[in-house]
Amino acid sequence: MPNASAIPARNVIRQRKTSRFSHVIGFDDAPFKRTHRGDVLVVGSVFSGSRLEGVLSGKVRRDGANATRVLIDLLQRSKFRDHIQVILLQGIALAGFNVVDIHALHRALEVPVIVVARRRPNLAAIRQALIGHVRGGRRKWTLVERAGTMESCTHLFIQRAGISFSDTDKLLRRLAINSVLPEPLR
Repeated sequence: MPNASAIPARNVIRQRKTSRFSHVIGFDDAPFKRTHRGDVLVVGSVFSGSRLEGVLSGKVRRDGANATRVLIDLLQRSKFRDHIQVILLQGIALAGFNVVDIHALHRALEVPVIVVARRRPNLAAIRQALIGHVRGGRRKWTLVERAGTMESCTHLFIQRAGISFSDTDKLLRRLAINSVLPEPLR
């Protein structure tokens, strides 16, 4: 292992910065009627530790394909961009079946992404709904599969990109103050 003087300073700062995971954003969509077509509000709550620091919002298309791009744009234009260390998503899809590509989100923003669900999803039913009834369903199902198996973690089920299971477990335990859900997603 190289000594600290052999590692460029930028990398040392990045390693120290991400080891604490103090700045987190949690995204979820707003409620919408079953018959609604068009755009749906998406809200991101930015937390520093257990303190709410700010809120971001945007819109994604119901059952569309723009969720990943919208989340990237929201964060890149945000004053919080340089501080966010982890992105939490309440489910892998927003606004119905607008599936987030968690690996593309992780690559674009260079921060870990964690998908959180209260219950293990019925993947067979999701696959059937996507492929049989949703435009672009095969591509969306591929994104769900690529995100990986849902893992049981701290009374929740997760998928993750760019973060270890151990770090995810520690983070979710620390952020679960008033319920099993982490505060940025409540």
